[in-house]
Amino acid sequence: MRSKLLPPKSIRPEQVFMLSALFVNAGNYLYNLIVGRILGPTNFADAAILITFLLVLSFIAMTFQLVTAKYTVIFDDEVEDSFIKYITKRTLIAGIILGIVIVVFSKNLQEIFNTSTSLMFTIFGIGVPIYFVMSVNRGFFQGKKKFIELSITYQGEMLSRLIITILLLYLLSNMQSSIVISIGILISLFFSLFPYALKKAFKPVLTLNESQKKLVIKFFILTAFYECTQIIINNSDILLVKHYFDNYNAGLYASLALIGRVVYFVAWMFVMLLLPAVVNKEKEGLPHGAILLKYVGYITMLSFTIVLGSYLFPELVVNILFGEAYIAIAPLLWKYALATSIFAISNVFAYYFLSIDQYIPVIITGILGITQVLLIIYFHSSLEEVVIVQILAMSVLLVVQLFFFFLKTFKKQKTELQ
Repeated sequence: MRSKLLPPKSIRPEQVFMLSALFVNAGNYLYNLIVGRILGPTNFADAAILITFLLVLSFIAMTFQLVTAKYTVIFDDEVEDSFIKYITKRTLIAGIILGIVIVVFSKNLQEIFNTSTSLMFTIFGIGVPIYFVMSVNRGFFQGKKKFIELSITYQGEMLSRLIITILLLYLLSNMQSSIVISIGILISLFFSLFPYALKKAFKPVLTLNESQKKLVIKFFILTAFYECTQIIINNSDILLVKHYFDNYNAGLYASLALIGRVVYFVAWMFVMLLLPAVVNKEKEGLPHGAILLKYVGYITMLSFTIVLGSYLFPELVVNILFGEAYIAIAPLLWKYALATSIFAISNVFAYYFLSIDQYIPVIITGILGITQVLLIIYFHSSLEEVVIVQILAMSVLLVVQLFFFFLKTFKKQKTELQ
């Protein structure tokens, strides 16, 4: 029995990050719910496009974050300093280019997504370079396992966006809501930069040699490809629904997506812990399959709970979260939650393979992502049909990922026995 005189066991930084991630996800969820309730289904359709664009941006920027995290673990001392300077410079250039593209084509984006104004895209584009640099900063904290600092950056972004957006919606009630939402997003990005650890990126250091650059570029290209598949799978449905359906139905579907994706957002925090842990094990030549299976088990249990709750109490869930105006979407809730859950489990496998430089599962994910888009383009007679084709595509993806994992495990065990 533990003595009462002994100090309590300290909380590990990883546990602090997981608690923080739950808090951040809850805050982001609250942000979406409040905005949805204030605006109603029709106006929420435009806001949902901005929220979706932010998610798309986060996936693109995650490429830089994961590359930074991985090579912060692998490189040591002066090589690490050189790498930080190398990746920060290229991230900033990429952010500026993408931001300019969004601003220049803001009118075209307004036409494609049937939004009330193009200014919302212009304001959003201004914030893109900030988001990219922030992601390298987070990647540094992730690779160094500085989970306290990493938690602060996420909390700063979430809290500032939540508080500032709600204030602006009430103070600037005469302004178009989509413009207000975009201003809130832009301001929150500045808060997400703190604490900032990349001052060394602007100091003169040795440059990376060609072999080191090739390593970074190879992993960057692979990660960028995978994050593109994430964008396609995670956001194409909302964007296509906004294109094919009227604002009312698009707003309903956006609320469905935000409720159903809760499992994906929670699964994300496990992925953040998975990558540095697996890379460290791989670097030391130690087995790491058990780490993957542990996180897959957590997410599977969570997914089952959410899908069951959505099936048993759909109207209650929709009423509590978004209100009576969105109740028409209740029958689809458990189906969308199922599609998202299957993808969340598949996603853990994909990030695991990505961290150990196994490329085939990443390519498979890309193929299934494109397949999902094509299915929605050809089958969108109703919102239910859009959801059903996603369940089919994600089920195939999970089966293939499981097959690849067990095949690799079997081959490895067979080699060790020989």
